[in-house]
Amino acid sequence: MDIQGRTASYRHPQDAPYVHKVGLPPKQNLFSEFKATLKETFFADDPLRSFKDQPGSKKFILGLQTIFPILEWGRNYSLAKFRGDLIAGLTIASLCIPQDIGYAKLANLDPQYGLYSSFVPPLIYACMGSSRDIAIGPVAVVSLLLGTLLQDEIDPVANAEEYRRLAFTATFFAGITQVTLGFFRLGFLIDFLSHAAIVGFMSGAAITIALQQLKGFLGIKKFTKKTDIVSVMHSVFDSAHHGWNWQTIVIGVSFLSFLLAAKHIGKKNKKFFWVPAIGPLISVIVSTFFVFITRADKEGVQIVRHIDQGINPSSVHQIYFKGDYLLKGVRIGIVAGMVALTEAIAIGRTFAAMKDYQLDGNKEMVALGTMNVVGSMTSCYVATGSFSRSAVNYMAGCRTAVSNIIMAIVVFLTLKFLTPLFKYTPNAILAAIIISAVINLVDYDAAYLIWKIDKFDFVACMGAFFGVVFVNVEIGLLIAVSISFAKILLQVTRPRTAILGNLPRSTVYRNILQYPEAAKVPGVLIVRVDSAIYFSNSNYIKERILRWLIDEDDLVNESGQTKIQFLIVEMSPVTDIDTSGIHALEELYRSLQKREIQLILANPGPVVIDKLHASSFAQMIGEDKIFLTVADAVASCCPKSVGEV
Repeated sequence: MDIQGRTASYRHPQDAPYVHKVGLPPKQNLFSEFKATLKETFFADDPLRSFKDQPGSKKFILGLQTIFPILEWGRNYSLAKFRGDLIAGLTIASLCIPQDIGYAKLANLDPQYGLYSSFVPPLIYACMGSSRDIAIGPVAVVSLLLGTLLQDEIDPVANAEEYRRLAFTATFFAGITQVTLGFFRLGFLIDFLSHAAIVGFMSGAAITIALQQLKGFLGIKKFTKKTDIVSVMHSVFDSAHHGWNWQTIVIGVSFLSFLLAAKHIGKKNKKFFWVPAIGPLISVIVSTFFVFITRADKEGVQIVRHIDQGINPSSVHQIYFKGDYLLKGVRIGIVAGMVALTEAIAIGRTFAAMKDYQLDGNKEMVALGTMNVVGSMTSCYVATGSFSRSAVNYMAGCRTAVSNIIMAIVVFLTLKFLTPLFKYTPNAILAAIIISAVINLVDYDAAYLIWKIDKFDFVACMGAFFGVVFVNVEIGLLIAVSISFAKILLQVTRPRTAILGNLPRSTVYRNILQYPEAAKVPGVLIVRVDSAIYFSNSNYIKERILRWLIDEDDLVNESGQTKIQFLIVEMSPVTDIDTSGIHALEELYRSLQKREIQLILANPGPVVIDKLHASSFAQMIGEDKIFLTVADAVASCCPKSVGEV
């Protein structure tokens, strides 16, 4: 009986002998193949689906709605939705105003620039963004990153005007970076920063931000410009005998305790979400009144002193479009823009999943980029989605992006009429507000979960964390990106492979390490490759299979088992193969011929089988040595042994 007959009699003893062949996919011309690949890479979500079979006027309207989603959801806006947005907008405004003043200081800018960044950008985002829950404005991590990178180039005290100009330039190019990524649908690039690296980076940044606040919290006048923990703690203890101000410490500790207690109340009972939301504003009002009536500023308590009154002035003429600072602005802008984008998209996806609606990542990038480009021309620095404010926005019952418009209106009124009231606001309060805001960024639970799931991910997490804490934010970010890429390279160049065995009383073949009861087939080595075979890993895969054959030969010599006569490569997980991969298979085939071992392939996919035929490798090993399943392949080698397993 021939091979096919034996296979059929083993698998289907009562049926006519038949073995399914591995099918060849229909031939595509080069243009069709390129078009399909391009569509799947950049247009997987089929963004033009709604435009199909529509008249020209309808396509124009749909185009406007794509760019400005407010034109779509605004048609169904109702009073009930406005009620929720109004409450949410007022709540996040009470949180953002004191935070913005503090975050501007993190970026080494005057307080009003933080408020400017919560006026214009939210209005732009409300018209162009697709998230209903993100609250837009300055955030702690981006403010620190921007401040650190900018002061490496220009002294913010000695050259304040040039520093501001570079900040606006960096913001402009951060926006350009974000728009470019969105327009060319390159949003997948931000996914190269792994979740573990982001957790470590954010936690390290939170520690760094909190340490930076010790200057205002303790009333220290001379403080290091470095951000690493060693320099900061050295600066703190050096000024302990003469630089600390006890009145400032009392104010800071008292209100930090109040803010943490308010957070605890809000966390314990979701009905009291508004308590931590209005806590910062209450702290600012009470502490400002206290300093004003006691004139504690004359006792060494440092205060805000002055915030410019009025709305955002134009800053178009201040952006560097030529000169030495242009390239520096581009570099800083790209880094800040990518970090801001990563944070905003992560926040947007989180709340979209909670409310069960789709978030278009590319639209988000265009919206965020546009608001930063416009913001850079209206005296704003890099704005993005804030997690603390977005969480409050969500819990306050926001229904649409109108909550951002409400917040922007409140900020506008504050800039127009209320900024003189912040004159006596103590810096210690701003420090306490920032510390209470960033403390939740240190995610112990996430780090522990990462440790339990993937040790390499934990290394990436800790690498980013220690890089930020012990060196600086830029190095921490570089470590995070480097380790993320290193993991990708490791997985690509060293893919997982496994030896398969037969599960008792079945024709199923599984990894013998996962299923100890799975038995090897005498005289047959079955190997599964769990990756595409490319130039980067083809040599490793070939050598790994040959090492397994050597190990099997050693076992034969020791225990007298049947000598390996067949090598079956299970190719179901192999999604693609390139010329280097085929060359490696040819070398493997020649090596096996010298050992008198027959190479057999099982279930190659459509792309792989097409390339095997195009390269004539299928003809080299024989088309009758390519099977649909491992069971078919094993049956062709030794049906008696298989039946006994």
